[in-house]
Amino acid sequence: MNPLQKSLQLNALFSSISGILMVFLNQQIATLFGINNYTPFWVIGLLLLYFAMTIWFEIKKQRTPAVVWIIIQDFIWVIGSILLIMFKPFGITETGNIIIGIIAFFVLCMGINQILGLRKTYKSIPHV
Repeated sequence: MNPLQKSLQLNALFSSISGILMVFLNQQIATLFGINNYTPFWVIGLLLLYFAMTIWFEIKKQRTPAVVWIIIQDFIWVIGSILLIMFKPFGITETGNIIIGIIAFFVLCMGINQILGLRKTYKSIPHV
């Protein structure tokens, strides 16, 4: 398994676990975040599961446009997380903001590793 596949696998695994937790523990997570409505966590969980499925699919194929799109989505997640923490539009608890920050940092690291893996994959392909 090459570095890109390992990076994608880590992202897919993390996204799968996060999605499952958000779907099945949405009420508990909403309480932890100080939010009365648990629906956003359920919806985000389903979207994470869909995202994870697309990553699992790309682990073998490694199509560059699809991998770049995965990386872009990771960075959109990080930017969105930073905006949530900075502007506090939903009154999320301090614990919730810390969790958001930790996850954003982890997603940022995965995005960077995927970029590095993509570069290594291209360097290992012989030029014709």
